[in-house]
Amino acid sequence: MTETPLKHLAIIMDGNGRWAKERGLKRTKGHEVGAETIRDITTYCAAHTTIETATFYAFSTENWKRPKLEVNFLMKLLDTYLKNELETYQKNGIRFLAIGNIDEFSKSLQKRILLTQELTKDNTHLTQILALNYGGRAEITHAVNHLISQGKSKVTEEDISNALQTPYSDIDLLIRTSGEERISNFLLWQLSYSELTFTQTLWPDFSPDELDKIILNYTQRHRRFGGIK
Repeated sequence: MTETPLKHLAIIMDGNGRWAKERGLKRTKGHEVGAETIRDITTYCAAHTTIETATFYAFSTENWKRPKLEVNFLMKLLDTYLKNELETYQKNGIRFLAIGNIDEFSKSLQKRILLTQELTKDNTHLTQILALNYGGRAEITHAVNHLISQGKSKVTEEDISNALQTPYSDIDLLIRTSGEERISNFLLWQLSYSELTFTQTLWPDFSPDELDKIILNYTQRHRRFGGIK
């Protein structure tokens, strides 16, 4: 059995485009269905007995390289998602947080993000974190520069952990969907001793049932954190 329960789950949501292509649909349809999957998985996590935080890789710093029409669609989808999910957040006691540099988003989208954070700040069943315009290297660099600006001449691991955007920084379990087996600049600091699971399932098809099976597998692992016991 694991030495600690699953408290912080992180997911790289991959495969929306391939899911749509397999069905002869536009990539945007894959993103729409993928947004519904976020709702299902988040609701599952809110009802779970040990999960406190679920962090989703929603838009990376590298995603700006995608076609402009797709990027614009993703921005509109995010705005709509947050607007529609507010009821879900409140009903299920979910606190919403965003990490990443949202300053590059439109003013209206920034306002939506900040408003949703404010309206859900007192919810306690689960913290859902969306990584938006996020990169792991950028987060670490920002944290170190912040510490330097505070006059730090010597930086400790604890200093960096406390300066990161991500609360409850250690990730217990990372899941990546779609069969790809890489981290893709996601939560690089926080994943140092995380358990990793890669599934062939494309994100729009990922279900609470599959997550339940993955978590069961996780609970049967023995986490040593560099030790031998």
